[in-house]
Amino acid sequence: MKLPVVRYLVLAAGVLGFIIPAWAGELTIYSARKEHLVKPIFDEYTKKTGVRIQYLTDKAPALLQRLKAEGNNTKADLLITVDAGNLWHAAQENVLQPVDSEILRKNIPDHLRDPGGRWYGLSIRARTIVYNTDKVKPEDLHSYQDLASEEWKERLVLRTSQKVYNQSLVAMLLVENGREKTKNIIEGWVANLSAPPFSSDTKVLESIAAGLGDVGIVNTYYYGRLIKKKPDLPLALYWPDQDGEGVHVNVSGAGVTAHSRNREEAVKFLEWLSSPEAQSLFADANMEYPVNPKVKPHSTVAAWGDFKQNMISLANAGALQKDAVKLMDEAGYR
Repeated sequence: MKLPVVRYLVLAAGVLGFIIPAWAGELTIYSARKEHLVKPIFDEYTKKTGVRIQYLTDKAPALLQRLKAEGNNTKADLLITVDAGNLWHAAQENVLQPVDSEILRKNIPDHLRDPGGRWYGLSIRARTIVYNTDKVKPEDLHSYQDLASEEWKERLVLRTSQKVYNQSLVAMLLVENGREKTKNIIEGWVANLSAPPFSSDTKVLESIAAGLGDVGIVNTYYYGRLIKKKPDLPLALYWPDQDGEGVHVNVSGAGVTAHSRNREEAVKFLEWLSSPEAQSLFADANMEYPVNPKVKPHSTVAAWGDFKQNMISLANAGALQKDAVKLMDEAGYR
């Protein structure tokens, strides 16, 4: 009696000591991180586990609206996005579900994850000060607040307040300084601008290198990308508030969707992303820092120097974002 082909293949797989990868499972991921940053990570997980990953990339607001519209009909098992403000907003819109995982709690510090377990940071992006090395000495710099002082009149360059990165930064300043002091800081920044706010961090960096301004605030990976292409630019990073609260950080992160059909597998993937094995892959792809404190950053990133990071919970970046936007508008920061 001949064995059916499928049964024969299963027996053969057992004899040879492996399981056919296509049978291991499948995940669908909505990602606000670009394809070239996430596909190698997805491919590595599939290679390791046999779990196939289908994915859709788009901007964070579009993915959030899609998840809300799809409701319990969604095929998405995980949402990956950038900025704690976006992650917080997704949690508030009830498109993410709580995940209680000892592995995730062990690998990801408290301030880099949702207190309710609905999202977890997976890589750190520091939003710090950059300066023109031909015009500024590092000892001239001190803090984010100091950039509002008269010393920096017509020397400061900023990205638009419309970008979530700056909204989250100001939200964190609100936690740290209170409303009145934060408003004074933002008004000082506006008064010190050397040009109207730019549309991107890259343009901020290029304008400082070209002499249009002397200092600015950017995410570190934008600096890394530009310096990789143009290593001779007169730019350097400065870590502010090292005697105080520390550098303001943000994250890219992920959460399991509220209506995931593969919750167990989704949690396993999230846990793997926090592991030392995967952390370098996830962070190195965009010249970011691993969230897992046991994992060292890529040598290029490590060369920028060590810094003390602000330990305020990033949940505040979302909770106070509306207040931050209102304050920036009142302060004339466009």
